[in-house]
Amino acid sequence: MSKSTTIRVLIVDDHAIVRKGLATIIDSDPEMTVIAQAEDGQQAIALFREHQPDITLMDLRMPKMAGVDAILEICAEFKQARIAVLTTYDGDEDIYRGLRAGAHGYLLKDAKPGELLNAIRAIHNGQKYILPEVGAKLLQRISNPELSERELEVLRLMAQGMSNQEIGTALTIGESTVKSHVNRILSKLGVSDRTQAVIVAVKRGLVSL
Repeated sequence: MSKSTTIRVLIVDDHAIVRKGLATIIDSDPEMTVIAQAEDGQQAIALFREHQPDITLMDLRMPKMAGVDAILEICAEFKQARIAVLTTYDGDEDIYRGLRAGAHGYLLKDAKPGELLNAIRAIHNGQKYILPEVGAKLLQRISNPELSERELEVLRLMAQGMSNQEIGTALTIGESTVKSHVNRILSKLGVSDRTQAVIVAVKRGLVSL
């Protein structure tokens, strides 16, 4: 196959061993080649500008700049960018944010090599690539009530084990206001207490411990 028709891939992941494994799989396919590797979102943007790859495989949680922020910046500058999220995280908030930022696919790192290569081909051909179980979580996320920015702030502090009084001090708001936020958070997450709220929030990717 001529070089001009080879699918050129940029790999973005903060773990060198993961990048090497992905490169081995991709370079084993005669129709694909890895043209560059980045270890964080900032490097991803710089290397995308330099190489303008056909497909970018983007991890979500990385130092310096997270994957979602890198996707947003790349897609704002390059409308033709085709990016697939490749992550260990399958929380519905991660899926929602990744696809909303502009990703064309969402793959988990436990995907089989053949599935990874099929996803790259599909996205290169202009298709979306979302696994059924990922799509189900995305639908669930879309149907869930949206938490406000302030409610997310309160939820993150709840996950740190702070009391209502401590949260109020941290956010410079009254304790009664914190209680109102907590009650709305419990209602929106469909739970009855703070512990359940934190468990659900971690599972969905709303907070990390």
